[in-house]
Amino acid sequence: MTRSTNGWQNWSGDVLSTPVRRSAPTTVAEAVGAVTAATEQGATVKCVGAGHSFSPAAATDGVLLSLDDLTGIESIVPTHDADGRVDGADVTVWAGTRLHRLAPLLWDLGLAQPNLGDFAEQSLAGAISTGTHGTGTAFPGLPATVVGLQLVLADGSVLNCSRESEPEVFDAARLGLGALGVITKMTIHCVPAFTLHADERPWTLSAVLHDLEGFARSADHAEFFWFPHTDAINLKRNTRLPGDAELRPVGRLRGMVSDEFLANEAFGALCRTAARRPGLTPRLNRVASRGLSARSYTDRGYRVFASPRRVRFREMEYAVPLPAAADALRDLRDAIDRSGITTPFPVEVRFSAADDVWLSTAYGRDVCYIAVHQFTPMDHTEYFRFAEEIFLAAGGRPHWGKMHTRTAEDFSVMVEHFDDFVAVRDRLDPTRVFGNVYTEQVLP
Repeated sequence: MTRSTNGWQNWSGDVLSTPVRRSAPTTVAEAVGAVTAATEQGATVKCVGAGHSFSPAAATDGVLLSLDDLTGIESIVPTHDADGRVDGADVTVWAGTRLHRLAPLLWDLGLAQPNLGDFAEQSLAGAISTGTHGTGTAFPGLPATVVGLQLVLADGSVLNCSRESEPEVFDAARLGLGALGVITKMTIHCVPAFTLHADERPWTLSAVLHDLEGFARSADHAEFFWFPHTDAINLKRNTRLPGDAELRPVGRLRGMVSDEFLANEAFGALCRTAARRPGLTPRLNRVASRGLSARSYTDRGYRVFASPRRVRFREMEYAVPLPAAADALRDLRDAIDRSGITTPFPVEVRFSAADDVWLSTAYGRDVCYIAVHQFTPMDHTEYFRFAEEIFLAAGGRPHWGKMHTRTAEDFSVMVEHFDDFVAVRDRLDPTRVFGNVYTEQVLP
């Protein structure tokens, strides 16, 4: 085989690989052909979406398979509550569909995904496979909304799974790290379309830590960004309203100023200054925190959830049990102050309901997600090292799509159904066609 000189890198630029070949199937049959050909040639296969994982989940020196040509909605089946009233629909979607394209399609059908993260460029399959989540103590992550999956397996067969059919494969594949097969389409449960009333305002870390659980439950979707080296946070509370509620979106000019200029252009300049002169970072963070003034608006839910992200960074995120989160944040604040490290990027704090997805970071417990970031030109090593120690001491589990140092040995103790997942992987892919450097780290 001739190796391609066209390398691949993830969104942050930290994960690099040189696939031997790229493939972009337009049908399930073509996906089967790509997997079969790779298997016959002794090559591995990994799927890639937007490349937004900070872990090397999609890296490969084998065949890099893009599902960008497998997109759109295939079918819709209305669902009903216990009283027989329509409460949403199970929507079958081709796996390469990007979230930012799926949301408007669903809206036009009077539907929405129950929750979303703050980055909308991901493919549906990539978001599901790495455990993407949003925020809200009553809402689990995206994998928990999956009710059916179609997989192309290492032997070229096509397997459909759900709670009723191949339930163990279904339990594993809802968050499968790309280690079980190629997801070609999936069925997700959607709810009636809703709007969100957003309330954003400055506050202080000291105040929110007095009752972090109370803050988490103070709105349908609550989160905040804390600027290290200061006590300043910018909080967001989003309240769900009916889909036909009057829209009062952010004005075009204010949106350009707040979401484009301040959150991207000006923030990027601030980060570059911090990289050149680290000693200025605390002062720069105070300036950044003051630049985000209070605002409220109402818009379609998916428009409120996601924000443009143009300044590149590295990220580590852990799901900490909600009752332990306030102390973990206090420990993180104290460790940053003691360490002498500087970072211009805020710490992002979100919340999620417990779910029953085998590899989910929120399996069996309500959690607080604490994400630390570092501007890509700045060294993250020491910062992420002590942050990870703090999160682990609090009983945290690492996000599968973010940076971490955990191994299969750690997960065998940390994840209740880890052995069950490994057993399914061993049955479906005994020769590790879907393996890579990441699965070698996190799976035996």
